Amino acid sequence: MRGLFTRWSFITLLLLLSVGFLGSHFFTISPNLEVAPPFSTPLWLNRNLPPTMAITLSDTSVEAHVDWEYEAPSQVHLSGKVTLAAPAALIWETPSKRMILQKLPGGASFFDIDSRDLSFKQMLGLSPFTQVAGALFSEKGKYSLKLEPAQAIDGTIILHLKGGRWGFLGTDQRGRDIFALFIAGIRVSLIVGISATLLASLLGLFFGLASGYKGGWVDGAIMRAVDILLSIPILPILMVLAAFWGKGLWQLVLILSLFSWMGTARTVRAMTLSLRDSYYIEGLRGLGAPTFYILWRHLLPETLPLLLANIALGVPGAILAEAGISFLGLSDPRIISWGRMLHEAHSFGAFTQGAWWMLIPPGLGITLLCLIFLDLGKFLEEQVDPQLKEARRL
Repeated sequence: MRGLFTRWSFITLLLLLSVGFLGSHFFTISPNLEVAPPFSTPLWLNRNLPPTMAITLSDTSVEAHVDWEYEAPSQVHLSGKVTLAAPAALIWETPSKRMILQKLPGGASFFDIDSRDLSFKQMLGLSPFTQVAGALFSEKGKYSLKLEPAQAIDGTIILHLKGGRWGFLGTDQRGRDIFALFIAGIRVSLIVGISATLLASLLGLFFGLASGYKGGWVDGAIMRAVDILLSIPILPILMVLAAFWGKGLWQLVLILSLFSWMGTARTVRAMTLSLRDSYYIEGLRGLGAPTFYILWRHLLPETLPLLLANIALGVPGAILAEAGISFLGLSDPRIISWGRMLHEAHSFGAFTQGAWWMLIPPGLGITLLCLIFLDLGKFLEEQVDPQLKEARRL
């Protein structure tokens, strides 16, 4: 097992677990927060588009400058909550003119103005049909935001510019950060995949041990139930049960586990059948050892290595099933997952908008997680059966 800790899949899984469950402590942007206009491209793509940004005045920065080399942003939003010692004017300096954005009285004041407000346009001396953003950013060059007369500020003043670029992976149809959504989706996919597979493996272990050790009518009944469940198409059943039982995360885990234990049960049954008639098991029965003791102390430890490999190989199926249900819109819309991201990208026209950054990250994430667990499962299988390792070398 020493080689497990140096495999790329194990290291990548640890990294994803760390990011998925600890990422909220390092990434301050909430995945449900609107941070930029819908379908904003990533910052590193199409550098001619203006980025979404904020120009801020505070007690530590009483004057702000920006070098503007883009076309005008789509919208401008001005907000502030400040306390001033004396009345002042909020000045916007362009390369060729000066404009008064807001007149502030002395003392405490609060304002929240959108570029579509008529009062804002009147303050700037613009007609009701003029675009404020175009007037404020009429040319390329150096722009400044400051108070006149200059004085200390108790609070903040923010000029928020809504451009066409944002963050590492852009935004979705609601203006949410795709990178923040991707990080949140790691946690959901891992919880569903691992939890559903563990629960299904426990069910398969129980029924497999009972079927293999007891035999007779118990074996026949369990195996017929396994055959029936294996013959039923899973996705339609999952859709019906999700509609009846609800769309919560743990309801989905329970539904997936109830229809994923059959392969583990067959594997455990086959191993139990090969061990129950061995000499040491016969000797234990002859000494009067109870059935639970034989199963717990002797048969269960023999099945655990193979069970671990089945768990690792079963996680990709649960992840893909969750992604399929979410893509069809049958999961809780409040739960952010990679399947839900693909569903919203499909439903809100990411294809027609050319917003490929909404499609590729969740698709690659699902693929990567499946490859990780398949590689781990293959490694564990080779540890259980060394002949597989020898065959691979040949």
